[in-house]
Amino acid sequence: MIPFSLRIFVADGDPDGLRIVERSNWVGRALVFPRAAWAQPSVADRSELQQTGVYLLLGPREDGEGDRLYIGEGDPIKPRLASHHSGTAQKDFWTRAICFVSMGQALNKAHVQFLEVNLIRLAKQAKRVPLDNANQPTEPTLSEADRADMQVFLQHMLGMLPVLGVHAFEQPPQALAASAPELMCTGKGLEARGYESTQGFVVKAGSQAAAILVPSMHKHFPGFVAWREELIGMGVLAQQGAHYVFTQDYVFSSPSAASDMVLGRSSNGRVEWKDAQGRALKSLQENGAA
Repeated sequence: MIPFSLRIFVADGDPDGLRIVERSNWVGRALVFPRAAWAQPSVADRSELQQTGVYLLLGPREDGEGDRLYIGEGDPIKPRLASHHSGTAQKDFWTRAICFVSMGQALNKAHVQFLEVNLIRLAKQAKRVPLDNANQPTEPTLSEADRADMQVFLQHMLGMLPVLGVHAFEQPPQALAASAPELMCTGKGLEARGYESTQGFVVKAGSQAAAILVPSMHKHFPGFVAWREELIGMGVLAQQGAHYVFTQDYVFSSPSAASDMVLGRSSNGRVEWKDAQGRALKSLQENGAA
């Protein structure tokens, strides 16, 4: 990984309003703003929105935890966002938008279609966030040079998005960090393996999860139940005999979210996840801090 810096300009003085984000040594620019600010001149009159670009719409899931995502492109962006804001494009869920344009050589329609196609593909591979995109568009034909330029543009975008609070495209780390031991979570004849990473807590492919949730989860945590159904629907969890199995490495926001999914009940992940010597994650963290 190559270190980089971001410059964030709060355009209207409101930290929750319009932010202009630029990356060191890159021609791209991101505009980040809440839906509530769309009608304000500070957003609606921005010249960047008159350019060709790609954008993300994010908002809460209807019944689950975390975000829902729509990926689109516009030539220019502004009419597309206006239709999403008015409801004519049937994207009522979104509460914030992130738009990417180029301040160097302008992007064209084929460029942003390439970015849109690959962002959708990566989000579907990661399975971190449910997509509101109904179809997988076809990748446009680009020259060898344009394709190389857009691959670089895409990689810079992907590097910025986690800093902007968007983790929909992140793949789990390929290997454990030297300081992160493999941990196990067991119960009800189940065994799952995972580890801590900078992205969150990773449950490894092949780990087992309870087939049935305890009744209190349905009663008190309907959002969790809906989220679990999403993971099953996306193929992250697959039925195998009397339990489910993780078909891929999957990143959870916390050790407890991971152990809840494994055990099918509310749990304290810092106690449930243990190393090969039976030491709980809580003890490992406390000893590490000491």
